[in-house]
Amino acid sequence: MTPEPAPTVSQLLAFYLEAGVDCALSDEPADRLSEVERPPVTKAAPSGDIGTARGLGRVPAAHVAPLSEPAVAPDAAIATAREAARTAGSLEALRDLLEKFEGCALKSTATRLVFADGNPKARIMFVGEAPGRDEDIEGLPFVGRSGKLLDRMIASIGLDRTKVYIANVIPWRPPGNRTPTPLETQICLPFIQRQIELVDPDILVTLGNPSTQTLLSTREGIMKTRGRWLSYDTGTRVIRAMATFHPAYLLRSPAYKRLSWQDLRAIAKALTQASS
Repeated sequence: MTPEPAPTVSQLLAFYLEAGVDCALSDEPADRLSEVERPPVTKAAPSGDIGTARGLGRVPAAHVAPLSEPAVAPDAAIATAREAARTAGSLEALRDLLEKFEGCALKSTATRLVFADGNPKARIMFVGEAPGRDEDIEGLPFVGRSGKLLDRMIASIGLDRTKVYIANVIPWRPPGNRTPTPLETQICLPFIQRQIELVDPDILVTLGNPSTQTLLSTREGIMKTRGRWLSYDTGTRVIRAMATFHPAYLLRSPAYKRLSWQDLRAIAKALTQASS
């Protein structure tokens, strides 16, 4: 049996980039598989022998700070986000609040805030889950491969970015494109909810399972929720909502583009009926 040829450097770099490895943590390589040299074990001093403990260079456990401690308690961060979002009287004010918000750890690892793109007075709003690498670089949602597909999808029903509004539940890229944690989602949720209120679209389209479950309060999977008219209540108005596949999923599973096309046709029909 002939062994497969070793990958080239360019092939390895392409693989790492696709996997979300796009930045170096240090200037020198680190062998994570090598055994770490452990310090010699020192016998514990008898309890109450403080002088011996100090002589050995140890500090009593009560004075040792935890290795990692969140800067803001989770409940406090969520409450702060809700209060801040509530005070935003415009999209510009909301964006400014997010630029200054320190309650979500994702902000410290992202390159920049990815707030929105498109027409803030559009009748239709698309919401995905979180930015990726390209979005993190440009500061705009859906500008990578999935963004190009989204452009083609909305063009198929006669729309473009000047006629729609596009955002994400999470406005900062998670490191390595990992899935946002439930806590990160809950902290960012008040901001996207306020964003939807301020845009006040006639139709809300959730892209993919995470944004659908987060915004439309359902635990059903995207296969069951897509293509059905649902409701999104802002507190002052009920907006018609529909879930469909995320463009990134369609790139991996192109067979489902046919179902996505059906969803888009239903959305286009609803827009036309509302105009007449």
